[in-house]
Amino acid sequence: MAIVDDFLLWLEAERRYSPLTVRNYRRDIDDFLSWQGITREEFEPRNIERADILDWTIYLHEQRHLASASVNRSVATLRTLWRWMKERGYVEKNITSLISQFKTPRRLPQFVPETRMMELVDALRADIDSEEFLRLRNAVIILLIYTAGLRLSELVEANVDDIASDYSSIRVMGKGGKQRVQPLLEGMAMVLKKYFRQISSQNICIGQKKPLILSQQGERLSRRTVQRVVDRTLKCAGVQGKTSPHVLRHTFATHLLNRGSDLREIQELLGHSSLRATQVYTHTDIERLKETYHTFHPREGGDAEE
Repeated sequence: MAIVDDFLLWLEAERRYSPLTVRNYRRDIDDFLSWQGITREEFEPRNIERADILDWTIYLHEQRHLASASVNRSVATLRTLWRWMKERGYVEKNITSLISQFKTPRRLPQFVPETRMMELVDALRADIDSEEFLRLRNAVIILLIYTAGLRLSELVEANVDDIASDYSSIRVMGKGGKQRVQPLLEGMAMVLKKYFRQISSQNICIGQKKPLILSQQGERLSRRTVQRVVDRTLKCAGVQGKTSPHVLRHTFATHLLNRGSDLREIQELLGHSSLRATQVYTHTDIERLKETYHTFHPREGGDAEE
C-alpha cells in the first residue's frame, strides 16, 4: 500500500475522521503530488524538500488565486502527513514545521442582536400554539438551537430518548464522538411536551430509533432541510447577513457572554475541547462595546473642550 493511502486509512480508521474530511485531505495531497508531477505510488517523501512545499504555496496563492485560508488548510494537510510519516520512520524530520502560515483577516462570528432575537422568539409563540405539526416542529428546531446552542449535526442526530424524562436536559453527541448533556430552559418542557403529543395524536410514525426532529412522514429530518427551515425563519424575521443554524449557535454564545456568563462555562455548553475556540466570542463582545462607546461617549461628537 502506498504511503499516502496508508495515511488516509489511518485518518479514517484510527482518527475516525468523517468521509468528507478524509476526502479533503486526499484532495490536498493529490493536488500537491500532481503539481510535483508524481503519483501516490511514486511518492518518496525523502525526495521532497521544504522549498518544494514553499513553491507550491506560492503557486496556490499567486497563480491559482486561492484565499490565504485555503492555502493554510492545504499546508496543514501536508503538515499532518509529515508528522505522521516522522512518527512511523518514513522521514527523519518534519520539513513542514517551519513553514509559516499566510495571514488571514479575523472573521468574527455573526449573530442575531438580542432585541431582534427576542422578537423572533415572541413570534414563534403562535407556531407553538398551532395544531399544525410543521409549524410546531420548525419552532422546536429554532428554539433548541438557540436556547441550547446545539450544532446542526447534534440536533439532526438526536433521538427522543436523548431528552431527559423531566425535560431538563438533552444528551448530544458532539465532535469526535464526545457525548455531553446539555441543560434545557424550563420553558422548553412545555414546547417539547406539545411536540411529542402532536407526534402521537397525528400518528406520525417514528420507527425504532425515534429521531427527535421528524418529517411529516416520520423520518429523520435531513441537515439540508433543517438549514432551509432556519434560513427561512431568520429571513422572515428580518435578520440580515448569514442565516444558518451556526448563526443561531453563535447567537446563543454571544448572548450568554453579553449577560455576564463565564467563558469557561460557555466552553462547556458549546462542547469546545479547547478554550481557544470559545475565545472568539470575546472579540464579538469587544466589537459591541466599541460600537456602544463610539455611539454614546460625550467626546465622540467633537464638542468637548480642547
